[in-house]
Amino acid sequence: MSSTNVQTKWGQFIPLVTVFFFWGFVAASNDILIPVFKKAFDLSQGQSQLVSVAFYVAYTVGSLLYMLISHLTKGDIINRIGYKNSLALGLSISALGTLLFYPAANTGSFPLMLSGLFIVGLGFSLQQTVANPLAIALGPIATGSQRLITAGGINNLGTTIGPLIVSFAIFGSASSSNTDASIESVKIPYLILGVAFLAVALLLKMSSLPDRVATDDIVVEDITKPTKSALQYPQLVMGMIAIFVYVGVEVSTASNLPAYLENDLGFITKDVAPYISLYWASLMIGRWTGAVGAFTDNKSTQMILRFILPYAAFGIFLGVNAFMGHDLAPFYIYAFIILILIAADILSKGNPARMLLLFSGIGILALFIGMFTKGMVSVYAFTSVGLFCSTLWPCIFTLAIAGLGKSTNQGSNFLIMMIMGGGIISWLQGVVADSINIHYSYIVGVLCFAYLAFYAWKVSGILRKQGISFDTPAAGGH
Repeated sequence: MSSTNVQTKWGQFIPLVTVFFFWGFVAASNDILIPVFKKAFDLSQGQSQLVSVAFYVAYTVGSLLYMLISHLTKGDIINRIGYKNSLALGLSISALGTLLFYPAANTGSFPLMLSGLFIVGLGFSLQQTVANPLAIALGPIATGSQRLITAGGINNLGTTIGPLIVSFAIFGSASSSNTDASIESVKIPYLILGVAFLAVALLLKMSSLPDRVATDDIVVEDITKPTKSALQYPQLVMGMIAIFVYVGVEVSTASNLPAYLENDLGFITKDVAPYISLYWASLMIGRWTGAVGAFTDNKSTQMILRFILPYAAFGIFLGVNAFMGHDLAPFYIYAFIILILIAADILSKGNPARMLLLFSGIGILALFIGMFTKGMVSVYAFTSVGLFCSTLWPCIFTLAIAGLGKSTNQGSNFLIMMIMGGGIISWLQGVVADSINIHYSYIVGVLCFAYLAFYAWKVSGILRKQGISFDTPAAGGH
């Protein structure tokens, strides 16, 4: 954006962040669909995780289609059709996916349900490609990361309330005697979601969002003509695997949690939503904690905000659950677990490699505690994984693209493709659960964190040899 812009264009930014909300809302709501589909279609745990596979692999397919079409047409398709049209197109594609829920529910077709989720994810892929750089461009480049953090906060709001609203739509209120759901109970909520997609598409078309953005301060590389293969950089190649397993452990921990709550602890399906909400709220808590450096340079103020912001995010979780009529008593103890996150954030000193190593180590510890304890202790341990996944995306992303120069955009696109790990790792944990049991299937997450710890150690040496070091905080989040 032109350097003459001295403040964020809030009139344009606020409509834009609605798409960030949808991404979080749908992704977290999938964790409610998984147990519903599992019972309705009599699926194994591995088969039920195809919900995550269909949704997250769509991101990779969408990214590949974007590159292919741009290559065949010898130009960036988004620049050709415009930002607003691209967002509206992405939302319309997602709306088309929700329409498939109706015939899928009427015919009892699991493949058609998966097709609907895949198309929803395909639309999200296009929206992600457009919305992230557009958020940066709606104001001075110096505050671009702050706008992404704000948008990420809206995304996390969606992940927190999505499971609660979808569960309410399917099962009714928390006090309802309805403890099961037929497959037809999902079609109306998703038809409403499809109407919301189209309404937002129309809103964005009528908004003052620009169809093009100036690139005075943003260097845009033509993805069809890279000057050097980004795959020649070891930090990127290893970082692609890191993104794959990071999104994998983040998604699989939550998507397999309903099965653990039901099979091992005797929860009924309608009562798992608050715990899924807590897991995704944990990411919001962690990201708000890690974002304090974006708001002020004053060290004393940062220290105060490190305690205020996470508990403000936790308060949102409690408030939403109170509004939905859920018992809050089981969640108050979580306030003490948040202190571990705050301590780890302080110890990391904002260095992305140190933060990645430290948070991965605590993530391993949390999973081991969850695996070798029972009852609510294990539940708190598993949900706390969200706290320690919360800032890993920006850490990995920052380390992976460091030193890529003109190949940075190409490298970024490769990293986005690896979001498919959210589906593949979830499916893998489901298969392991079928082979042993759901409780010990979380060893898959331990292995994911182990690689992330290895990457944090290894990439530090790789970058050091290239004369690159990090002493400033990483910000943002997926």
